[in-house]
Amino acid sequence: MPLFSLRISEALSNNNMDPGTIIILLAAAFCVFMAWGIGANDVANAMATSVGSRALSLKQAVFLAAIFEFLGAYLAGGQVTATIRKGIVAADSFSATPDLLIYGMLASLLAAGCWLAIASYNGWPVSTTHSIVGAVVGFAAVGVGPESVNWAKVVMIATTWVTSPLMAGIISYLIYRSINWLVLESADPIKSAVRYCPFYLFLVGFVLVLVTIKKGLKHIGLGVSDGQGIVMAVFIGVIVALLGAMLLRRVNLTAKTDQAESLSGVEKIFALSMIFTASGMAFAHGSNDVANAVGPMAAIVGVLQSGQVGQTASLPHWVLLIGALGIVLGLATYGYRVISTVGNKVIDLSPSRGFSAEIAAAITVVLASYTGVPISTTHTLVGAILGVGFACAQSSVDFSVVKQIIVSWLVTLPAGAALSITFFFIFKNTLSGLG
Repeated sequence: MPLFSLRISEALSNNNMDPGTIIILLAAAFCVFMAWGIGANDVANAMATSVGSRALSLKQAVFLAAIFEFLGAYLAGGQVTATIRKGIVAADSFSATPDLLIYGMLASLLAAGCWLAIASYNGWPVSTTHSIVGAVVGFAAVGVGPESVNWAKVVMIATTWVTSPLMAGIISYLIYRSINWLVLESADPIKSAVRYCPFYLFLVGFVLVLVTIKKGLKHIGLGVSDGQGIVMAVFIGVIVALLGAMLLRRVNLTAKTDQAESLSGVEKIFALSMIFTASGMAFAHGSNDVANAVGPMAAIVGVLQSGQVGQTASLPHWVLLIGALGIVLGLATYGYRVISTVGNKVIDLSPSRGFSAEIAAAITVVLASYTGVPISTTHTLVGAILGVGFACAQSSVDFSVVKQIIVSWLVTLPAGAALSITFFFIFKNTLSGLG
C-alpha cells in the first residue's frame, strides 16, 4: 500500500509502528516545536509594550498572554485551514505525488521551528508567518519545481518588510504626538486627561472589537458582516469611553496639584488601557497565527486520510490543542527574550508611549484586514515603537538594536528555505522506504 494512502485510523489501531503512525508522531512533535517557536517569539507582539512600559510585570504578562493565547488558538483557531499557507504554492502541484507534500510539510515545520528557536534565543523578533512561508517556498521550489511557487505572492509578502512598519510607525507617531500635545504637555494634565482620554478609550474599545472580529473570531462562522462589525465596534467604544470618563472624573476630584504626580496619574490611565489592548491582541494572535503550526500538520493529516491533496483540510480538536499548548509553552520558557528586546531595548517606553505603539499596531492590523494588504504583525509592532521613538526624539532610539532586528527580518525567508530544503531531502530519503 502506498504511503500516502494509509488511513490514520488504520495506522493508530495497528499495534505495529507502521509508516502512518511514524509520520503522525513526527508531525505532532514538529507541530508542537513550531508552536513553541510562535509562543517564544511572536507573543511579544501583544505583550512587549506592556512589559517595557511597566504597565505589567513580566510574570503578569506571561500569565495573561498564556490565558488569551490559549483561548484564541483553541477556541477560535478554526476548523478549516488552508493546506498550503498563504497560497504561495498551488495544491495541484502535488496531485501526482502527494507523498512529497508530506515530506515538505514535515520539513517546513521543523525548519521554521529551528529558525524561530535561533531567533528567540538571540532575542530577535521575526515573523513566524515569514518563517513558515520561506520554508514552504524552499522545499517546493527545489523538491517540486520553481514553477510550483507563486512568486508574485512571495514578493507581495516580502514587501511587508517596508509597508508594515511604515504604516504602523506613521500612526503611532501621530497618536503619541496628539497625547503629548493635548494631555502630557498641557498646563493641567489631569484636567486635560478628563477631557481627552475618553476619546483614546473609545479608540481602544473600537479597535479591539474589530481586531477580535477580523482576526480573532473569523474562523468560527459568526456571520458578522463588515458593516455589523463596525456598528458593534462603535457601540462598545462608546461604552468604554463613558465608563472611562466616569472613572476619570473621580480621579480628578482627588488629584494632587503637583505636576509630576499629575503626570504619573495620567500614565496610569494609559497603563490600564494597555492591559485590555494586550489581552485582545493576544487572543487575536493565538487564533490567527496558530495556523502557522497546525496548517502544515492539517495538510499531512488530510493526505493520510484521503490520499489526495486539497486546498483545505479539516482540523481535529486535538491538533488545535497541541498547537495552543505549544504556544503557551514557548511563551513561558523563552518568550521573555524577545519581549525584552522589543519592550526595553529599542526605546525607553512609558505607558503613554507603549499605549501609542500598541494601539497603532492594532489599528494597522485592522486596516490591513479590511483592505486585504498582507502585513507582518511583528514588523508592525516594531515599526510602531520606532514611530513613537521618532515622536520623542531620534536620540531615544537605539539604532544598533534596530539594525540587528532588520537583518533578522531579511534573513528569515532564506534561512527558512535553506533549512527546509535540507530537511526535505532527509525525510524523502528516509521515510520513502517505509511505505
